Amino acid sequence: MRDYDNKEFRKEELYSQAIPAGKRRYFFDVKETRGGDKFITVTESRKIFNGNTGDFTFEKNKIFLYKEDFEKFQKGLQNALSFIETGIVPPPVVPENEGYYFDDKADIEDIDLKF
Repeated sequence: MRDYDNKEFRKEELYSQAIPAGKRRYFFDVKETRGGDKFITVTESRKIFNGNTGDFTFEKNKIFLYKEDFEKFQKGLQNALSFIETGIVPPPVVPENEGYYFDDKADIEDIDLKF
């Protein structure tokens, strides 16, 4: 078991905020790489009951946001919230010439999805 209060373990974590939201809890953590770059992890944690064992477990989903993407992520989130409130589709965040990079030679079957 990890000792989360141990300063050596937490040395890369600069800030943390937990937000309770019903059956879920969201964590916003600011961390720093060894190279000194700051990034954010957003974690959704859900408490799940296992009917077979009678125990509760936590399912966690995590995304990493790096500083070069902060502005685009923030704008995308603002656009989504605005759409929910107004029903008006906002303009795209990423210019068309800055889309995802795909290697035409890569085959989806060649991608290793094991974690």
